[in-house]
Order: sequence, then C-alpha cells, then structure tokens
Amino acid sequence: VQLQASGGGLVQAGDSLRLSCAASGTTFRINIMGWYRRAPGKQRELVTTITSDGTTGYADSVKGRFTISRDNEKNTVYLQMNSLKPEDTAVYYCNADVSRYSWSYVRNQYWGQGTEVTVSS
Repeated sequence: VQLQASGGGLVQAGDSLRLSCAASGTTFRINIMGWYRRAPGKQRELVTTITSDGTTGYADSVKGRFTISRDNEKNTVYLQMNSLKPEDTAVYYCNADVSRYSWSYVRNQYWGQGTEVTVSS
C-alpha cells in the first residue's frame, strides 16, 4: 500500500489549503485515515482522523478550522484547512490503518511522504 500526499504550499495567514492523500495497492479495507504534522523543532502530532463510516476527530488546535473527509471509492482522504495560522506551519503526513486481508485481524499502518505547509504572518 502506498500513500501519495499532495496540496501543500506557501500561503499567508488567513488563507486556505486543501491537502489530498490517495492510497493505492491491494487492500481488504482501509479503516482509519488521518493526518499528522511535524512542526520545525517539535514532535509529530496527530491533527485529525476519520473512520471508514465518516466519524471524525480533531485536535483542539485545529477544531473549527480544519475539516477532514474521505472518498472511499477513491481511497482518498482530504484535509481542508481554513483560517491558517503561522503555527500551522509543518510537514503534514497522511496515515492509513489498513486491513490487508479479510481473513486476518492484523492491521498495518502506512504513511505518506509528507507535504509541506508554510503559513507566513
């Protein structure tokens, strides 16, 4: 399974960006998908997740500004980021929790390559 993220860039505070992450490869089911980020000099943090039935969760720092969604037919997750702040500057990584086989309870984690978001003040 491979995850390909895109959509990062350089924007000004208050602007919006939309990140996308497409999963490819043979799987039985993609369970939870999510976005993490790593800001310069900081540890990676979980930003938001979405289950296969659309249940979402957000870190307090992005709640009300970011929206995660997914297209299960396309195996793609999106992150709409509005009202961006300089503290949102980070490399954003998508993550997928995958069940590769219908007969196994084993779940594997896969990561995208990261897409950089820079918000200037």
